[in-house]
Amino acid sequence: MNVAVATAGSLRAAAESRRGGEHRWRFREASILPGFGLTFGYAVTYLSLLVLLPLAALATRALSVPLGEMFATIMEPRVLASLRLTFGTAFLAASINAVFGLAVAWTLTRYDFPGRRLFDAVIDLPFAMPTAVSGIALVTVFSQNGWFGRLLEPLGIQVAYTWIGITVALTLIGLPFVVRTLQPALAALEVDVEEAAESLGATRWQTFRRVILPVVMPPLLTGFTLAFARAVGEYGSVIFIAGNLPLKTEITPLLIVIKLEQFDYAGAAVLGFAMLILSFAMLLIINLLQAWQRRRGSRSQ
Repeated sequence: MNVAVATAGSLRAAAESRRGGEHRWRFREASILPGFGLTFGYAVTYLSLLVLLPLAALATRALSVPLGEMFATIMEPRVLASLRLTFGTAFLAASINAVFGLAVAWTLTRYDFPGRRLFDAVIDLPFAMPTAVSGIALVTVFSQNGWFGRLLEPLGIQVAYTWIGITVALTLIGLPFVVRTLQPALAALEVDVEEAAESLGATRWQTFRRVILPVVMPPLLTGFTLAFARAVGEYGSVIFIAGNLPLKTEITPLLIVIKLEQFDYAGAAVLGFAMLILSFAMLLIINLLQAWQRRRGSRSQ
């Protein structure tokens, strides 16, 4: 009797120990594949040499500037105007891509039509094409003597050398991020779910709002954030169509280059460090959105 009680107590203690171990954070998860130390060391070394050390050098150079001088550099009217333009047009372009990128991804995923593969391949052109080529192409199309520019000028609409042209350029380079993020989620959404909602009396708007939108919202937010982050740091395609007028169409990356050309390394480092902090914040948001998407997918299974 005592042996049975002792054995049961030992088994219970072992089970509780295993349950506690499941919730305990471990640096290394159990795996049947060997070589964790080698691969982890290589990954950390590679990341440090290519990413962390250059960023640490930038942060060190920027933080060596006195706080008052750093604040004065950021608060210059020309810098503030470039920040407003950069983040304002980036947000507007990402919002446009969120709407029309969803429509493009839906068309490519749900419909089969002649030329669909070619249309799908064209989406990736901003990835492969140099950004300077994109800027020259946009100027050719939207300048006053361009294909569309000459048609818009009599209407009083000027695209090139205005904030509108910058938004068009940022929309072009950010569209693939939204489309490619949404396509897997739309492909995983079965058509039977939509048909079941329709059979239950739901309208098309109710089906979109209550069935489709909750599924595509996490990847849509992720694609929006990726497009926004890409647009904030864009340089090549913007400088050709922006006109680069101080206080009007001058973006922050161009202002950093101008400060470097003027040998104002401290000012360039301060602006670069400010952009680094903002980029890190956006990447953190992306990781949180991806984690939310994984948790939501695991709960639905």
